[in-house]
Amino acid sequence: MSFLVDNPDVVRTLFTRDQIADKVQEIGAQVTADYAGQDLLVICVLRGAATFMADLVRAIDLPVEMDYMCVSSYGNGVASSGVVRIVKDLDCDIRGRHVLIAEDVIDSGLTLKYLIRNLESRSPASVEVAALLHKHREGAVESKYVGFTCPDEFVVGYGLDYAEKYRNLPYIGVLDPKVYEH
Repeated sequence: MSFLVDNPDVVRTLFTRDQIADKVQEIGAQVTADYAGQDLLVICVLRGAATFMADLVRAIDLPVEMDYMCVSSYGNGVASSGVVRIVKDLDCDIRGRHVLIAEDVIDSGLTLKYLIRNLESRSPASVEVAALLHKHREGAVESKYVGFTCPDEFVVGYGLDYAEKYRNLPYIGVLDPKVYEH
């Protein structure tokens, strides 16, 4: 049995490797069309969006710059703690730049709302979000680019984790609640 293929902690696959690849290419093509001739900076929200951003920027047929932020409201739990903090800030100035935030999943929206307000206070030309997954909860942030609508379950794989595990799964699946319910 392979950990990457038949992980016993994943109760079902939501999105396969091929479905994800196709969707990332589709988002990349739309970003390419929307930002043609613009100065685009793609910001990765670490750690979960690193895999998505790596594939996304390769699907954008424009010169892009990349930077990284680590913003947390989860810790090692499965629900937001309600307290957002910047763990790692940007290395570049975003004033006057078109900013695209690469996010793995929009869940409660708490972290992303905080991040957008923080970035907008730095006077960029624009701030938009490309999210691989969106749970569409009430009050959640809307994203200009969305890969998939996701059920309100705890998902792992393709960068998404539980307690820093499962990020390297090549698909997105639902984590067995027995793993995180003690």
